[in-house]
Amino acid sequence: MIHSMTGFARREAHGPFGEIACEMRSVNHRYLEAGFRLPEELRALESELRRSAAAALRRGKIDCTIHLRNAQRAERELLIDEAALQRVLSRAEDIAARAPGTASIDPLEVLRWPGVLREEDTDTEGLAAACRTLFEATLADLVAMRAREGERLRELLEQRAEALAKLVATMRARLPELRTHLQQRLRDRVAEYGASVDPERLAQELALLLQRADVDEEIDRLEGHIAEIRRVIAGDEAAGRRLDFLMQELNREANTLSSKSQELDTTRLAVDMKVLIEQMREQVQNVE
Repeated sequence: MIHSMTGFARREAHGPFGEIACEMRSVNHRYLEAGFRLPEELRALESELRRSAAAALRRGKIDCTIHLRNAQRAERELLIDEAALQRVLSRAEDIAARAPGTASIDPLEVLRWPGVLREEDTDTEGLAAACRTLFEATLADLVAMRAREGERLRELLEQRAEALAKLVATMRARLPELRTHLQQRLRDRVAEYGASVDPERLAQELALLLQRADVDEEIDRLEGHIAEIRRVIAGDEAAGRRLDFLMQELNREANTLSSKSQELDTTRLAVDMKVLIEQMREQVQNVE
C-alpha cells in the first residue's frame, strides 16, 4: 500500500489550561523534513514531537503548528503573595508615620504593586500531556489521509501502467511486420537504381539494417519495469524512491525506441509511451 506525501489534519482540545489546537500539513519532499511552531509553554516538547513524526512518516515536508489559548483571566483564581503584600504594607506604614496627614492606603494600588498579585500557576504537566495526546491524534489523522490519497495514486498508476503495457504489447506485435517492411524497402531501393547487387552483400546490409532497428531488448526491459511497478505499488514498503528510479528507466527505454523507430506508426507509439511515463512520473513525485 503506497502513501501520498500530501495531507492535512487538525484537532482541538480543551482543559483547565484553555484551548489547544494542532494543525499538520504535508507536501512532497525528497526526504523527511519537519518544522514546528509551538507556544513558549510547549517549546520543550519539540524534540519529542519530532521523534514521533519521524516514527510515523518516511518522507515529506511536514509543518506542524500548535496554538494555545489560555483560559480567560476572569475565570482563573488570583492569588496574593502574602510576603510581598506584608512588605508593601510595612513600607507604606513607615511612610505614613513619617508624613502625618498623607492620604490613606488605596487597596487597589497595593494590588497593582509588582509581585503582590499573581495568577494561579499553570499545570505545565497537564498541558504537556494534553499536547502529546492531541499531537498523536492529529498525526494519526494525517497518516490516514496520506494513506487515502496514496490509494488514489495507486489506482492512477495502475491505470497508466496498464495503458503502457498495451502500447508495449502493440509495439511487440508490430515487430515481424516492421522487419518485413525494412527488408522490402531495401530491396525496392536496390531495384530502383537498377544495379546488380551481390546477394551476400545484400544479406549483410539487411542484417545491419535489422540490427540497428532491433528493439526486442528494449521491449523486454519495458515489460520488466512495468511488472516491477505493479509489484511495488501493491507492496507495503516505501515506494517513492523505487518508483522514481523505475520512471527514469522507463523513459530511457522509450527514448531508445523512438530513436530506433523506422516507421511513423512505431514513432507515434513511442511518443504515446513517453506521454504516459511523464504522467506517471508526476504522480510518483508525491508518493512517500
